[in-house]
Amino acid sequence: MPDPSKTEKATAKKRRDERKKGNVFTSKDVVAVMSVLVVFTVVSIVFPMIVERLSYISNRFFDFASTEIELTQEFISAMTFDIIIVCILILSPIVGTAILTAIVATGIQTRFLFATQALKPKFSKLNPISGFKRMVSLKSVVELVKNLIKIIIIIFVVYNFIMDKVSDFSTTLELEMPQAVRLILTSIMELIYNVCVIFVFIAAADYFYQRWNHENEMKMTKQEVKEEYKQMEGDPKIKGKIKEQQRKIAQSRMMQQVPTSDVVIKNPTHYAVALRYDIEKDRAPIVVAKGQNEIALKIIEIAEEHDVYVMENKELARTIYATAEIDQDIPFELYSAVAEILALVYKIKEKQI
Repeated sequence: MPDPSKTEKATAKKRRDERKKGNVFTSKDVVAVMSVLVVFTVVSIVFPMIVERLSYISNRFFDFASTEIELTQEFISAMTFDIIIVCILILSPIVGTAILTAIVATGIQTRFLFATQALKPKFSKLNPISGFKRMVSLKSVVELVKNLIKIIIIIFVVYNFIMDKVSDFSTTLELEMPQAVRLILTSIMELIYNVCVIFVFIAAADYFYQRWNHENEMKMTKQEVKEEYKQMEGDPKIKGKIKEQQRKIAQSRMMQQVPTSDVVIKNPTHYAVALRYDIEKDRAPIVVAKGQNEIALKIIEIAEEHDVYVMENKELARTIYATAEIDQDIPFELYSAVAEILALVYKIKEKQI
């Protein structure tokens, strides 16, 4: 029975790990039905050839039976060779198509997974207790019931079909061999078609059941999800990616603040700091953005695009960059120098107005 504590859907990591182990859901009924349908189609196409070959070999037997021919070793070998060739010609397209269809049908469901881990021997499977548990599990019971239903359906369909065709089969004794062979093969094809139509619906139901059952087996407890998250957080690569993403988000947010600044102080391309001062809200000028090299050039570019005054002051730019963080006040010892720059900026703005 499914574990009631496993209430969480499988994470992407667990799905990847289970897939590497070869743990993916497949419906054997879908594979079987697709194989039969494709083989049925191929047989329908090569049906005239099958009838011709069987008629040929049967006619040869009857011809030899009606004549007095000595059964030598050479004669028996020749007849055996002819039979083998006829069987190969008839069965090759059928068997080849069945194998190829089974591979494709399974591959479509598993996305053509080839898991080497699944090929490794597992000694736990030799444990009789584990084997007994698998035998009495809910899944095995469902499979047993499903197989019994399929057997009952096949018996019912075959029985009704034979009862309907009894009179037709009795006439084969009055027909010539090619006609009798054609009648029997046509009846067999009709029977296969009737069974396939029914089993298409069974295969569809089995596919959805197998998918549902696989999802239930893949479920995790809340504790397992937490543990997996902790493991992922501890991975240096994951941590690096998270930090890189956080840095990009912070940088993007910082760039959005540049147009709101009052002045950008640069040095001249290696450092740039953007300052904002609202006399009603801020007790001191605040650093809204800062950066080196490419980031500094980007800050300057955005400032110029939004008519923010850009001033070059090498020492002051380097000092503010080194001593003040983003969204923080500038150090007290820099108040005087920054105040002079802001006063100059305000005068320039007043003249422009």
